[in-house]
Amino acid sequence: MLAQDNPNRTTPAERVWLHAKDCRLEDFVASLDRTTRPEDYPLATRIEQNVPIYDGRHVADLSAEARADLQAELAEAMLDGPGIVVFAGAFDDHSIQETTARFQEMIAEQHAAGVAGGDHFAKPGANDRVWRVQQKLAARDPAAYVDYYANPVLELISEAWLGPMYQVTSDLNVVNPGGDAQSAHRDYHLGFMATEQAERFPAHIHRFASQLTLQGAVAHCDMPVESGPTLYLPYSQRYELGFLATGRPEFQRYFTEHHVQLPLKAGDAVFFNPALFHAAGGNCSADIRRMANLLQISSAFGRAMGILDRARMCRAIYGELRRRESEPDTIVRAAKATAEDYGFPTNLDRDQPTAGLAPETQCELLIRAVEEQLDAATFEAQLAAQLERRQVD
Repeated sequence: MLAQDNPNRTTPAERVWLHAKDCRLEDFVASLDRTTRPEDYPLATRIEQNVPIYDGRHVADLSAEARADLQAELAEAMLDGPGIVVFAGAFDDHSIQETTARFQEMIAEQHAAGVAGGDHFAKPGANDRVWRVQQKLAARDPAAYVDYYANPVLELISEAWLGPMYQVTSDLNVVNPGGDAQSAHRDYHLGFMATEQAERFPAHIHRFASQLTLQGAVAHCDMPVESGPTLYLPYSQRYELGFLATGRPEFQRYFTEHHVQLPLKAGDAVFFNPALFHAAGGNCSADIRRMANLLQISSAFGRAMGILDRARMCRAIYGELRRRESEPDTIVRAAKATAEDYGFPTNLDRDQPTAGLAPETQCELLIRAVEEQLDAATFEAQLAAQLERRQVD
């Protein structure tokens, strides 16, 4: 049952504001009580563990009508269906082999330089991470880059979920033998927030935020179950309070006991609603270095029409905010209207998530500087350092 359908939520405040204390496992389980039927996904080649599997080899050859039909089926699967689809053979052997070779070169260079990448949901250094691998591949091997990212399956499902305007980013993750499983979680945006922060967003944001992002992963090696391919809980994206529930022990236990896990072949690609409960599995193999290119495709929407130099504005008003240090509410409101109040996008090579899921925002820095009574020169130095970490290179 979707939480917004709960008849016990009768007042506007109860309907608009979600609270972790209201997460009930029985409601969550009820929302999962569905079966993926072949007749509902006639274009899939098969259904496996409630997940539709599609043939990715002939997507480029579809007629316009067949393409639109497939995209409609994918959109329904992602929104109110199982929340996850797999394309077998989405990337051809040549493309996978070429890009895998380049990725291995990058990892070897990181090792030689002593770099141990931070991670969102694992201990720093436990895995081999290559942040912003997409940009690095473009610079290293343009031909391999074009062959890979011009993939017709990637375009097909990105348009199905986000429309014709979207932006692709990707980061490489290699889970080595002995690598631990992750805990169940949801993804960007609300999934990268502490529960207390996510509670401040109204219910309609919890419902539609996942429709601004598409998560994906391309297998760069064969991934039998013992290598720990990602664990999923089909239909779990339908539970409205899910962004507040993932950290609760009873939900974690249920996920552990009821998840599905799909083995993949090199070149297979899985795509899922970011609100789906999921977690990377533990790598119990002796010798499989499980390599996946993690895709995050973002909607073009959610951006302002105009561009402002917000750092310059922060410098301009800092002295005035210091003079109003006895008016904390005024300081917070002015800071929120002026500064960048989100930690992303950022340069994850320089600004890695080693101390939390997201770095300090420009707005948080401005407020903290006033609270700590930093002089203007110290504030400007910290602001400049933050800007430098976030710059592309």
